[in-house]
Amino acid sequence: MNLVLFGPPGAGKGTQSQFLIDTYNLVHVSTGDLLRVAVKEKTSLGLEAKKFMDAGDLVPDAVVIGLIKEVMKKEKGRGLLLDGFPRNVAQAEALDRLLDGEKVQVDRAAFLEVDPQLLKARLVGRRVCSKCGTVYNVEMKKPRLSGFCDLDGGILEHRKDDQAEVIENRLEVYEKNTAPLKAYYKKANKFVAVSGVGEPLEVFGRLTEALGEPQ
Repeated sequence: MNLVLFGPPGAGKGTQSQFLIDTYNLVHVSTGDLLRVAVKEKTSLGLEAKKFMDAGDLVPDAVVIGLIKEVMKKEKGRGLLLDGFPRNVAQAEALDRLLDGEKVQVDRAAFLEVDPQLLKARLVGRRVCSKCGTVYNVEMKKPRLSGFCDLDGGILEHRKDDQAEVIENRLEVYEKNTAPLKAYYKKANKFVAVSGVGEPLEVFGRLTEALGEPQ
């Protein structure tokens, strides 16, 4: 199964991705992770992406698609969980063309729905471990020792794109560019939507009910 998981920033895609990977035996393709690695390694694609990420804007399609192509070559023949891609209809069309070339397709596109005010609270309070990437929240998921990861003691960072002044722009950009994906996948009869509010396992239960049991 090839699955697209999408929703606004802070909807919980990262948490649900891990559950889906383990349950459905999928390869995780997170464009957010790919972009951060490319930025850290200062690749040509990473340097281009950084300018947009720091401002809370969407990274241009050509950059993201270039990263996705590299992953698809490495993971040929395996089911994919696409987390954070596509982010707009143009990317969805490009993804379909890529998959068509491999004689496969997107089987389901799952959307996580969360109220905008809750999203803002999640994002402003989000902290990410500088070593392992584990996500915490200063109000909703506190580490045992303030400022440090429970797993490896890494310093918890407040990402630039989680700053209050950037979040408003991120949500506006999302609504303009990503929300139309609902119509795109509804037309293809591949769209499912579940509430992203509640404990992670509750949300995952809704997802598995919508997607069906693993084959």
